[in-house]
Amino acid sequence: MVNKQRQVSLVFAALADPTRRRIMEHISRRGEARVTLLAEPFHISLPAFSRHLRVLERARLIERKRDGRLHLIRARTGPMKEAQSWITNYVAGWESSFDTLGELIRKERKEKKR
Repeated sequence: MVNKQRQVSLVFAALADPTRRRIMEHISRRGEARVTLLAEPFHISLPAFSRHLRVLERARLIERKRDGRLHLIRARTGPMKEAQSWITNYVAGWESSFDTLGELIRKERKEKKR
C-alpha cells in the first residue's frame, strides 16, 4: 500500500510539470522514439531535456532502451493506470459527498421557504 502511494506520488510529481506532460504526449503519439527526435520540438537544451526524462523514468512513466549510443524511449502504462485508479477511487467518494451536500442544501432551502 505504501509503495503504491509512493508510486502514485511520483507520477503526479512528474506530471506536474507542463514540459514533462508534453513529452508524454509526444511519446504516446510516436510510440518508441530516439531521445534526440523527441527533444526536437522543445526549445530547451539536450541536458535539460534529459533531466526531464530522468524524472519520468524515476516515476516509471517511460523506459529507456540503449543500443550503443542510440537511446530509445517508450511510454509505460502501468504507473499511469495506478494513478488513474487512485483518481477513480477518490472521484467516487467526492461524488457521494457532493450528492449528500446537494441534498442538505435542498432541505435547507425548503425549510427557509416555509
